[in-house]
Amino acid sequence: MVLDKLGESLKSTLDKIKNALFVDEKLVNELVRDIQKSLLQADVNVKLVFELTKKIKERALHDDVPKNLSKKDYLVKVVYEELVRFLGGEGAKININKKPYYIMLVGLFGSGKTTTSGKLAKYYQKRGYKVGLISTDTWRPAAYEQLQQLSQKVGVDFFGIKGEKDPVKIFKTYMKELDNYDVVIVDTAGRDALNDELIEELNKIRSLVKADENLLVISADIGQAAERQAKTFHETCNITGVIITKLDGTAKGGGALTACSVTGAPVKFIGLGEKIDALEEFKPEGFVGRLLGMGDIEALLEKVNEAITEEDAKDLGKKFLKGEFNLLDLYEQMQAMKKMGPLTKVMELMPGMSGLKIPKDMLENQEIKLDHWKHAMQSMTKEELEDAEIIDASRAERISKGSGLTSGEVRELVKQYKQTKKLMKMMKGNEKGMEKVMKQMQSGNVKF
Repeated sequence: MVLDKLGESLKSTLDKIKNALFVDEKLVNELVRDIQKSLLQADVNVKLVFELTKKIKERALHDDVPKNLSKKDYLVKVVYEELVRFLGGEGAKININKKPYYIMLVGLFGSGKTTTSGKLAKYYQKRGYKVGLISTDTWRPAAYEQLQQLSQKVGVDFFGIKGEKDPVKIFKTYMKELDNYDVVIVDTAGRDALNDELIEELNKIRSLVKADENLLVISADIGQAAERQAKTFHETCNITGVIITKLDGTAKGGGALTACSVTGAPVKFIGLGEKIDALEEFKPEGFVGRLLGMGDIEALLEKVNEAITEEDAKDLGKKFLKGEFNLLDLYEQMQAMKKMGPLTKVMELMPGMSGLKIPKDMLENQEIKLDHWKHAMQSMTKEELEDAEIIDASRAERISKGSGLTSGEVRELVKQYKQTKKLMKMMKGNEKGMEKVMKQMQSGNVKF
């Protein structure tokens, strides 16, 4: 998870609230100390931490609690709201409202601009936009080839002139052609430091491109130093926002996030891994929800929409509720789940799931099992996929040989399918059936 240790610390703090007999000043002071400790360990600026916790304490002790909430619930609400405000409030969404919409990426050498250009191209391509990528980085030797390869991987058009040293000339060459695109992403050069030469080059290309968004790319591992970079770039290159990369792999991510939130250049995207689709819009409400174990339903729905069409979802849903689905339907559902990303990350987005404290290795084992089942289904005949009831011992043996699995794993898949189908029939339009299923789940008689 992003900022794993911070999330675990904050969830422990909320557990203290839930387990407390009553809310008093002693409890509030203890919570404030816990939050301070958690944020400082995540490399958040000391001054900002004390400003935040002062506000939480003031509201917790002096606000009038709404009649529809208990003191405990309101205290949780205060912590959530102040953390959201701390990280940028409602966030700063990019609205593609013209064609072409230019996004220019700037940053120091090694911040991940070129990789982020590819990720950003994938992000907008998945949302139906025609995207073009243009390389104006004339300094780094492999910049041209890297962006060209990324564009091929994503499936978007690439523009650049290999060996050309003038970024302005490169852009002018393709200006008319780029008018045919919805979104154009401009990758620029970086340096080891923001010197006069880099500022001059960036301002030349910026005045020509007239980008709708000038986004600064910063690596999360620089921590609080992000504030100085963001302020300097903002003052010299008029950046409109920040993309923080490598947020999933450093304890300093809290420092980078909060440092940028106070510079006047809001965080607009965050990078969450190496994969080309490991980039998401930064929405403080959903982000804090994940940190506190409350989930992020908006991000979850977005992943679902990317993985499966609404029509397919409705059709599959009807089959499941009627108990009429077969192994082909189950295979489609598993393929859609795979598109949504690792099971551990999907679970983070589901409200209440982190509270179940499901061990990470258990989820990873389940993911391996789903992969094995897909191999088994790929080794079945159409007849077997449409009617799993005909899979006897001899068929299971043949499927196991074809898939490289044991016959026991094949039988487990068939058993799981039958059990799921039976449960769906029990639940069909029947509240008592639903209650029965829930009781079986609680007693451990139903396994997923």
